[in-house]
Amino acid sequence: MLFDFDGTITTKDTFLELIKYHKGALWFYTGMLLLLPRLLLFRAGIVSSQSIKETVVSFFWRDIGVTEFDKVCHDFCSRILPGLIRPAALKELQKHIADGHRVAVVSASAENWVKPFCSKYNITCIATRLETKENKLTGKLVGLNCNKEEKVNRIKSVFDLNNYEDIIVYGDSNGDKPMLRLASVAHFKPFR
Repeated sequence: MLFDFDGTITTKDTFLELIKYHKGALWFYTGMLLLLPRLLLFRAGIVSSQSIKETVVSFFWRDIGVTEFDKVCHDFCSRILPGLIRPAALKELQKHIADGHRVAVVSASAENWVKPFCSKYNITCIATRLETKENKLTGKLVGLNCNKEEKVNRIKSVFDLNNYEDIIVYGDSNGDKPMLRLASVAHFKPFR
């Protein structure tokens, strides 16, 4: 069972919500205004999701210590994330766990704040990785952003899909469509 995270399990994009939580609304909106030209290029398809994610991570968190950032992410997961979870999605996820199914969350969001959610339910976390050097975030990603075809590549690096009779996939965006094509049963925007 493969679940997308942002927009499928959650009601909002957790990347943006984490920035608001850590930096405050004023700095979040100021930053977005300063990054607007680059964001518009992304919307127009001129700038890749990899590039825009690195730009935003770098703007808000470059050179933050890994320990401090992970603490922020864990605090966010404890305080804010529960209010962003779709009850129907959580119920479906818990049903699969109770039925003994192998469950994974596959997300373009960074594992720093997706992994605490996955650990809580003892499920596999496949997510974007943030690069660190000298115990600080660099603003770059390790490898590719876990989106679109990269979701499929990362799933296949963790699971031998030939070992599964049924592959049930839950997603809500164009970034999930390649993953949804892996499914024997695909659910697109199932919890709205």
